[in-house]
Amino acid sequence: MPRRLHLRMLAAALTVLAATGTLGACGGGSGGKAGGAAQPLRLGYFPNITHATALVGLQKGIFAKHLGAAPKASSFNAGPAAVEAVFSGAVDATFVGPNPSINAWSKSHGKAIHIISGAASGGVSLVVKPGIKGPQDLKGKKIATPQLGNTQDVALRHWLKKNGLTANKDGSGDVKVVPQENAQTLQTFAQGTIDGAWVPEPFASRLILENKGVRLLNEKSLWPNGKFVITNLIVRQDYARKNPEQVKKLLQAVVETTDFINANQPEAKKAVNEQLSALSGKPLKQEILDAAFKEIEFTTDPVASSLTEGARHAEEIGLLPRTDLNGIYDLSPLNEVLKASGKAQVSDK
Repeated sequence: MPRRLHLRMLAAALTVLAATGTLGACGGGSGGKAGGAAQPLRLGYFPNITHATALVGLQKGIFAKHLGAAPKASSFNAGPAAVEAVFSGAVDATFVGPNPSINAWSKSHGKAIHIISGAASGGVSLVVKPGIKGPQDLKGKKIATPQLGNTQDVALRHWLKKNGLTANKDGSGDVKVVPQENAQTLQTFAQGTIDGAWVPEPFASRLILENKGVRLLNEKSLWPNGKFVITNLIVRQDYARKNPEQVKKLLQAVVETTDFINANQPEAKKAVNEQLSALSGKPLKQEILDAAFKEIEFTTDPVASSLTEGARHAEEIGLLPRTDLNGIYDLSPLNEVLKASGKAQVSDK
């Protein structure tokens, strides 16, 4: 074969390989550059009203405005699944509850994630069948939580222990704790195969308003001033190191979205409902939206003291080894954004 023809064929083959992505991309790591184009941030969240910051920010285009493109969003049922996505590199940042954040920090020996913002406080209840009046009535009963080791699962098991009731991880004990997806809990409660559930909004309000459940406990009653973190935002440390400007832009979007929710609740509820409808195929009733929003405070303050206390709870019930949380927060970028907006800064204590 003539040398000139051979070189033309080789050049054509290399062009095809590059076009199909077979050749390695430049830049390395998620959020780096491939072929000169920045990769969209990959963002996790749950289809819960306690994650309204994500739902509203996505629906109203606030994240896209600050990040330059809409994030690639992934929905999770509960924290442990979201943390696994972080560990595998499938998401760069995710809204998640405090206990999975703590677990991620503990399992990675402080190397995988940082908490970079709060998102919501409150919005969790223990809802039970009529006739259950107190903790002792739960003996022999089945109570659902979203997932073993998630924030609500830890809260329930710790509360039961404080009230002298056992609830073992294998399902044995005075109370059988049944980890299951929140959507499934609505069905099993209606069918009578569970006796109650410790769940976030909107599922708590749905159990009450759609299935005649009774609120046995509002988790706010267990915390000083009724404040406890239910949702915060974590980021992969390696992503944050490589993409500090994207992290700052993400936080700008979080601050703007939080302000929007608090200043425009009717419109925020509409945006949340549109997102939830797209995920589940069915919008929530207005009375459920109203009831759920009343239970939640949307704030960038991570209420750090409640996370520390939650870690102790998880340690006490054997779901977390003793863990040093020093360094779990990196609130400097958030406080820069808050300061630039003329807002009060937040603490990691």
